[in-house]
Amino acid sequence: MNNNLYIEGKDYHQVDLKEIRSQLKKAAPLVTFKFDAQAPGEHWISISSPEFTAICPFSNYPDFGTVTIRYVPGKVCLELKSFKLYINAFRDVKIFHEAVTEVIFADFLEAVKPQKAHILVEMNPRGNVKTVCEKRYRC
Repeated sequence: MNNNLYIEGKDYHQVDLKEIRSQLKKAAPLVTFKFDAQAPGEHWISISSPEFTAICPFSNYPDFGTVTIRYVPGKVCLELKSFKLYINAFRDVKIFHEAVTEVIFADFLEAVKPQKAHILVEMNPRGNVKTVCEKRYRC
């Protein structure tokens, strides 16, 4: 992946998120399988990856954290091995925490098309700062 940054004044910029998404989809596409609800009510699924790793665009140091997605499936569920491979594909990507949340959630929503969903990205403290990003869809 081409993850070069450029500096305009004092601002740091990451690669365009559409480009990052395109490359991730080629490297590790999210796969789904058919879901048939058998009883009334909302069927909530929670998946978590406690070993998420990406590169900080500012410092070039690795960032570590946990990505958790909770969702109510529509017609399909997310296949877990594809999720693992997708999350692992971020290892060499220079991306800000807020952008991680947007990219993963956008790709998840596109693949799974859930009725409801919530993502929580909890980055481990580095330099005495902890970042927590979350986003909801129809919750």
